[in-house]
Amino acid sequence: MTDHQDEQEQIAHRRAKLTELRDRGDIFPNDFRRDLFAAQLHEQYDAEATEKLAELAPSTAVAGRIMSRRVQGKTTFAHLQDGSGRIQLFLRRDEIGDQAYADFKAGDLGDIVGVTGSVFKTKTGELSIRVATVRLLTKALRPLPEKYHGLADQETRYRQRYLDLIANARSREVFQIRSKVVGILRHFLGERDYLEVETPMMQIIPGGAVAKPFVTHHNALDVQLYLRVAPELNLKRLVVGGFERVFEINRCFRNEGLSTKHNPEFTTLEFYEAYADYQDLMGLTEKMFRACAQGVHGSDTVHFQGKDYDLSKPFARMSVEESILRYNADFRCESIRDVEYVYAYARALGVGVENHHGLGKVLMEIFDKTVEANLDQPTFITKYPTEVSPLSRRSDTDPFVTDRFELFIAGTELANGFSELNDAEDQAERFKEQVKSRGSGDEEAMYYDDDYICALEHGLPPTAGEGVGVDRLVMFLADCSSIRDVLLFPHMRPQAKSET
Repeated sequence: MTDHQDEQEQIAHRRAKLTELRDRGDIFPNDFRRDLFAAQLHEQYDAEATEKLAELAPSTAVAGRIMSRRVQGKTTFAHLQDGSGRIQLFLRRDEIGDQAYADFKAGDLGDIVGVTGSVFKTKTGELSIRVATVRLLTKALRPLPEKYHGLADQETRYRQRYLDLIANARSREVFQIRSKVVGILRHFLGERDYLEVETPMMQIIPGGAVAKPFVTHHNALDVQLYLRVAPELNLKRLVVGGFERVFEINRCFRNEGLSTKHNPEFTTLEFYEAYADYQDLMGLTEKMFRACAQGVHGSDTVHFQGKDYDLSKPFARMSVEESILRYNADFRCESIRDVEYVYAYARALGVGVENHHGLGKVLMEIFDKTVEANLDQPTFITKYPTEVSPLSRRSDTDPFVTDRFELFIAGTELANGFSELNDAEDQAERFKEQVKSRGSGDEEAMYYDDDYICALEHGLPPTAGEGVGVDRLVMFLADCSSIRDVLLFPHMRPQAKSET
């Protein structure tokens, strides 16, 4: 018998039990109320002496999924799992009655039950509930995976996240960390008088990042719309309007490939502060990341993929050009802006150089190939070429680069920030250059946004802004190597439909 046939037999058997329960008339009730979670019971009573607990015999009501069961004649041990953890159940036929005991024995792993009883410790010292009543709340029609105690198949874990969460305490922990990180970010910025806002996900013009958008259509208006690639331009419109510190924790959509670091739908934190520059935001980012580490781990040290990362020290800083020279020993320092030399060096590395690529773009291709993976400990890379930074303010001392940084940890970019370009005429010219790049085949280049130029013409204060990849930050803090491990429902290729 195949695994599929065995599963179908189990499902049929469970459906037959449900039919019998329907005939008895008491199915899927919704009037059971628990008073404690499993974790609360452990917290309150794990340290209590066995004799003292027997004397107190505190009563409780709990509910959850039956994950294991061991029948020993007139006695049964089981483990109930709720959203906080597990607690052992102890059932005796002479204490709960013949019918209730028989019904529990006839139940299946995965069934959801509500029980009342008293808390005690077994001879082995395990905290348990001596069950007085047990009631089936939900009949599970499908069996748990064979290795429900530790579902390991990644495909199943990602496609059927509910099974992963049932089976793997580690997965539940990761998403609890994610929720905690989002809360810490909100609190951190809220304490500093940032206003949380919401901006549209569907836009007439995709803007705010160099990325390929998803396209959709609004039927009633009969217009083409784009799912946002970034909220940046709308957030800066709000700064123009007088909200001088704003942030949004938002979903963005980019029509790009899949990898351990990329998902077409992802979460970022973007925030903007008037009368600040990129140097100010680098300092703020260090404090923010330390707050996240402290909130999750109670320490400035984060353990990630076998290594420790100390966030208590000032993060390293170097420019794009300095990093290229540091990690390419054969690169001629004096030729860092020699177009012919840089192009030849890139081609020797196997980096594709397109006709529409300028010097700045080619330097970034060299950076991506030779530098990024080496940026292990927290490092701010600064002074990005203007060509690849269409929304960033040019450096006052070197117009080839901008006042921009990206933060790298463990070879991965986690944040991108810069002093905002608030010169409307300069921004208009850069949009025009982006349009030319699109015309030359660059599908990620930006569109010209007339309304944003209009907003800048009304006056954007000197401002700094930043985006933080929330998914990647959670990966780092939760010690996960793939972005799919920190997304409850990662994008997956559709499965072929079963013939049965």
